[in-house]
Amino acid sequence: MPSHSNENLSKVYIQDFVLEGFGGGLETQVLLFTLFLALYMVTLLGNILMIIIITLDARLHSPMYFFLKNLSFVDLCYSSVIAPNALANFFSSSKVITFAGCATQFFFFSLLASTECFLLGVMAYDRFMAICNPLHYPSTMCQSACTRLVLGAYCGGCLNSVVQTSFTFHLSFCSSNRINHFFCDVPPLLLIACGNTAINELLLFGICGLIIVGVTFVILISYGYITVTILRMRSGAGRRKIFSTCGSHMTAVTLFFGTLFVMYAQPGAIESMEQGKVVSVFYTLVIPMLNPLIYSLRNKDVKEAVQRLGQKHTVT
Repeated sequence: MPSHSNENLSKVYIQDFVLEGFGGGLETQVLLFTLFLALYMVTLLGNILMIIIITLDARLHSPMYFFLKNLSFVDLCYSSVIAPNALANFFSSSKVITFAGCATQFFFFSLLASTECFLLGVMAYDRFMAICNPLHYPSTMCQSACTRLVLGAYCGGCLNSVVQTSFTFHLSFCSSNRINHFFCDVPPLLLIACGNTAINELLLFGICGLIIVGVTFVILISYGYITVTILRMRSGAGRRKIFSTCGSHMTAVTLFFGTLFVMYAQPGAIESMEQGKVVSVFYTLVIPMLNPLIYSLRNKDVKEAVQRLGQKHTVT
């Protein structure tokens, strides 16, 4: 990435940014608007329903579903940080976002995306304890322990977000105010920054790589022990139940971490903005939409809870 040597220009020259979004004519914009709106509406509906079902059904008041409810909340929030502004910009002539608005959007997006990474790791640890240490599971994964794990995920996400936001928005943006993206993210912001951005690129690659590799390591270790436990089981029904529960989680992990690695944790990812925009749509809208479907369609307990709530509604 070329560095800009003009250090005399002030950051205050850039008071607003322009989110260029996707190119194309009116037909393309209408098609993309419809696609974004549909994805966002399904995301809202699916995650809100998941939260309601887990909250109302007493049989789902267990650590696994406590974490799943928090995952749905994070998906709901971080899609909402991106989608409404992106939808408004499709037919906006200016597509302007203020400096403060851009920093705020990036802070919350980074916070919630990082928190989701940690939550997926916590959910793998929960499955490890439930399957490999069932006798100690009730005491180890008590309500207070689960709450601390969730708070730890949010604290880890907040720490990453504070560091990334501070380093990114202390750069000088004096060469251009046009962001080649549909939301404020580190790679396109670094491309329009003045001065040397090598530290920021190293920080992005280092921290995101550390989070992804660290959480992936926890998940692989957990599922390694789970696999050994499954192979020792004689009950076919027990194996199927474990595969159903763990399969949903592994599907969500593969989709989320795969797209994050493509976007943030590989050298040279910053340069490919057109590819980055497509990948970003996937992890900001598609995956949050898919998660409730993955966990509900492959989970017998959730499907039974939906049926019970439907029967109660019919009776009343």
